[in-house]
Amino acid sequence: MNNANYFNNANSLGWENKVLTNIDKNNIELIFRFEDGDVYRMYHAQNCCEYVYIEDIEGDLDNLIGNPLLQCLEVTNYNIEGFDESECCDESECCESCTWTFYKFATIKGYVTIRWFGESNGYYSESVDIEKLN
Repeated sequence: MNNANYFNNANSLGWENKVLTNIDKNNIELIFRFEDGDVYRMYHAQNCCEYVYIEDIEGDLDNLIGNPLLQCLEVTNYNIEGFDESECCDESECCESCTWTFYKFATIKGYVTIRWFGESNGYYSESVDIEKLN
């Protein structure tokens, strides 16, 4: 599979040039607080029988604090030509569908990639939700 296809499937979060003041993190969600007062929650709204979680964070979240965001992209394997879901589903009975979602952030201080993973029987959403809290 050509990795260039991933960036053809990238979407901007629209947070470019915004300045983060704080990021609260636990295993199921991230809360982003911005200098202009905006607060966003990144999480998965549980439906039933799916499992969606933060698989990994590459980079230091503190590098995103205090400087304008230069890159804020969401990249997912959804609708990628040539992607084989058997590559990410293990032998689990419930995993017939899976979604990798990468959030790629950058400031002048460095890069951070937040990797979410979701799996289900194919009937439930495996997407990551972002909601504005204020």
